[in-house]
Amino acid sequence: MNKRKYRLFVICCLVLDLLVMWISGYRYLDRKIPDEIQISRGKKTEDVTEVLSTPFVTFEEAVTVSQDGGYILPCKLLGYIPFKEIKVTPADDQEIYVSGSTIGIYMQTEGVLVIDTGEIQNRNGETEEPARNIIRQGDYIISFNGEKISTKRELIDDISELDGSEVTLGISRKGESIPVSVTPVKDKKGDYKLGIWVRDDTQGIGTLTYVDQNGNYGALGHGISDIDTAQLLNIRNGALYKARILAINKGSKGNPGELAGYICYDDRNILGTIEANSRNGIYGQFTGIADDAITLKMPAAYKQEVKIGTATILCSTDGEVKEYDAEIRKIDLNHEDTNKSFVIKVTDKELLEATGGIVQGLSGSPVIQNGKIIGAVTHVFVQDASSGYGIFIENMLKNTERLF
Repeated sequence: MNKRKYRLFVICCLVLDLLVMWISGYRYLDRKIPDEIQISRGKKTEDVTEVLSTPFVTFEEAVTVSQDGGYILPCKLLGYIPFKEIKVTPADDQEIYVSGSTIGIYMQTEGVLVIDTGEIQNRNGETEEPARNIIRQGDYIISFNGEKISTKRELIDDISELDGSEVTLGISRKGESIPVSVTPVKDKKGDYKLGIWVRDDTQGIGTLTYVDQNGNYGALGHGISDIDTAQLLNIRNGALYKARILAINKGSKGNPGELAGYICYDDRNILGTIEANSRNGIYGQFTGIADDAITLKMPAAYKQEVKIGTATILCSTDGEVKEYDAEIRKIDLNHEDTNKSFVIKVTDKELLEATGGIVQGLSGSPVIQNGKIIGAVTHVFVQDASSGYGIFIENMLKNTERLF
């Protein structure tokens, strides 16, 4: 009886091991073989299969799906098990102006962002919270009693004229516009309040990644989220400014570090407009003098050209853009979070001595490999300041194409 139980236990363990190996192998291949890929116009199917060649994966005959030469490339595991269909899109090779310069960022929100609701002590000394369960953190107030509002100042002016009557606020919540009603509370000073904390702008330091030949730029490689709500900010407008680094808070284990800088808020120091804040970076028109922020022109790599091994980072920590040694440690061609598509580690002694590796403010720093820009730095590992994530440059360029 005991022997039977033992055999059953061993068999179950073997089956479990095989299942784990199968799932791990499948996930590995799924990350290594992308769902879609761009290739240089004129490249043949054989070139694609050679680049994506992987053990246990075979490619079938391509199926044309568009007039511009796009096609679907089916592939199988072990020649029999259907695995996935890869969408292949021909594209024109691009050359872009690569930067690495520090920039100041200022953005105004689309509407007034609610960062929290709060309590009000009324004239009787009682505590009330008029906006609770009516207005939510992350809502945008876009109108007040039917009148459009864009700024915190406009909202404050409207609230100052309240007489205790119920007010109707137009709210943008997760892209949906909804009306809500709130009854203001008279506080101990005799002023009417709604019990909300709001914000209508944000600013910070980052790095300009590139400017294309039409004057469109991409920066950061990740979107700007509100510090309190952690939500991607909906923006009305914004601008890039020249910025100066005043100090460096060096990164260490458990502390990502940051560049502490000064943004030169002056019309003469504007470098461009901010027209989009997306999960893959900020984008707009570059209007500054090229020499202020651009270093050189080089080809943009497709993601399948990125290789494990040596690379360099262009960034500025002292007002001058320099090239620093780094390594690509891991590549994920099919990552769900596109601004975490590869892992990069700083190996340059000078940069490690100055910053500890990757710090806040270096997001957007161009990554160079084999004479091409392959992407940009986006995040630092909190437990290892020398390493972080990067985004493929083709994903940033897709945003530019969609916008402009």
